[in-house]
Amino acid sequence: MRKVNPARKLGRTAAHRKATLRNLSTQLLVYKRVETTEAKAKETRRVVEKLITKARKGTVHAQRDIFRDIRDKQAIRMLFEEIVAKVGSRQGGYTRVIKLAPRYGDAAKMAVIELVDYNEAPSASQKTGKQDRAKRVRGSKKTAEASIASSAE
Repeated sequence: MRKVNPARKLGRTAAHRKATLRNLSTQLLVYKRVETTEAKAKETRRVVEKLITKARKGTVHAQRDIFRDIRDKQAIRMLFEEIVAKVGSRQGGYTRVIKLAPRYGDAAKMAVIELVDYNEAPSASQKTGKQDRAKRVRGSKKTAEASIASSAE
């Protein structure tokens, strides 16, 4: 009988997949939300949920176990001090995956993965939407009309 491995391969070798998920997990712990493809977000959720559950123990052994995967001291510090303090009472479900519109270049399914208790407004550094075409195009009709109107005065 065929047994199905539930993990996604993400089109990578095992080592590359492991590194990708570790990097996404680190970025999620530091920045509280990450925009990535839907499949990567769902796999990252599996990794981060286990890390947070282990971090809730608060022992030195748990810190060392987590440091094997997350090799960033800042992320470890934030996990044990800040994140565990906020989600300590939760039974699970520390992350949320929100689906977005497909990516423009290759139509890949996109998603945002974020920590649930950090649902602040997105920062200004994140994309706010499409820019108006008139602002992007140098010789647009609106610009030409504006320059004609200003020269007529």
